[in-house]
Amino acid sequence: MTGSEQSIWWIRRDLRLNDNTALAKAATGGRTVLPLFILDPRLTGLDAEKRLRFLYSGLHALDAELKKLGSRLFLRTGDPAQVLGSVASELGETKVYAEEDFTPFSRRRDADAMNSVQLELTGGLTVVHPAKVLNREGRPYRVFSQFKKRWEELAGEVSVRQTRTRFAAPDAIDSEPLPSLQGDGPDAGEAVAERMLDRFVSSSGLENYASDRSRVDSTTTSGLSPFIRFGMISARQLVATAQAAAKGETETSARSWLSEVIWREFFQSAIYHFPESTTRCLRPEFEGIEWRNNPDELAAWREGRTGYPVVDAAMRQLQAEGWIHNRLRMIVASFLVKDLLIDWRLGANWFMRQLIDGDTAANIGGWQWTAGTGLDAAPYFRVFNPVLQGRKFDPHGDYVRRWVPEVASVPDRFLHNPWDWPELQSAKIDYPPPIVEHKAARQRALDAFNAAKSSYTG
Repeated sequence: MTGSEQSIWWIRRDLRLNDNTALAKAATGGRTVLPLFILDPRLTGLDAEKRLRFLYSGLHALDAELKKLGSRLFLRTGDPAQVLGSVASELGETKVYAEEDFTPFSRRRDADAMNSVQLELTGGLTVVHPAKVLNREGRPYRVFSQFKKRWEELAGEVSVRQTRTRFAAPDAIDSEPLPSLQGDGPDAGEAVAERMLDRFVSSSGLENYASDRSRVDSTTTSGLSPFIRFGMISARQLVATAQAAAKGETETSARSWLSEVIWREFFQSAIYHFPESTTRCLRPEFEGIEWRNNPDELAAWREGRTGYPVVDAAMRQLQAEGWIHNRLRMIVASFLVKDLLIDWRLGANWFMRQLIDGDTAANIGGWQWTAGTGLDAAPYFRVFNPVLQGRKFDPHGDYVRRWVPEVASVPDRFLHNPWDWPELQSAKIDYPPPIVEHKAARQRALDAFNAAKSSYTG
């Protein structure tokens, strides 16, 4: 077999066979495709156990699908540039195809790989490439509503593309065994993602999405974010599904759901155009904020011991399951940054250690949005009141009672502010008092943000 008849599909964040641009390009001309995943120690060595387990589960699922087609998932460990060079040499002269990623790390990794092999990057991580979504001056959008309007013009009517592929035989080259699955965690893979999407669309989930999507006391979202993170389902399929649903009776909810998918595209665009956002405020006047960064308070926030039930419930679920509702992400982020005046970067780092769906672009975008330091961010003076947020989105306390059983006996009226319950002491509830008084903490944060703005000379 000569090199011109085969190619390497370098799998990174596209663990699927359907609607896969990199795979389709690799298969062009009837070439035999070798599916290769490289375990990069720089990533597998991160303290992100739950996310890695989900990835490994996805690798097993993809391997099982490839075996049905007479192939397998080929696995190697090491520096990607070196591994690709070695595999390409074993196969003979061949070309590598991979889905482009936009983080600073990914772009450095791919630049290094291009020094070793013929690497062609394709689209697929987003529906529209960030380089195309520009204003009339050729600049990236900094406001979501403007980005969304232009994105929808460029995306048009989205369809899902299928590819017929001939894969390499199981013994094409040597492969390392797949990582073992240790500990509990959700099942991963393309088939699971397809079922979840079908269930969300066919049930009342999508129908009630617009009205219920911020409720945290029941299942109100698709739950697909971890699968989207690893490309076990394509962004195009989500958009095509939402567009189709928007033509029916669920139009309002479908458009609301589609808007959330476009937020993901907005954050991917942000990290593509503003790579410095991973470490610096995109509103530079806030780099001068004098953060308190109290280590004891940071630990209390991480462990769910702040004395605010909805915050503590969310942080406990995060540690236990590696996922929390987006509304809860905003609540706990606002509490850390504004109530505790702790640098948003410390919160973002903790999220990336815990989240199964931890995605650099979405994580950084979300934290900077809540902190008021990023693109189209919430005004810095917008501070979530954890008591009011709890009452609004967990009105009967079902969510809090599940994760903070210490306060289960507190009446609904006082559940989100148990310190006001007259019978708290006599009930002998073992739950800490509030770590800060919200009104005073809010003012302290506003003073710090205002001081940073006033002293900025850039």
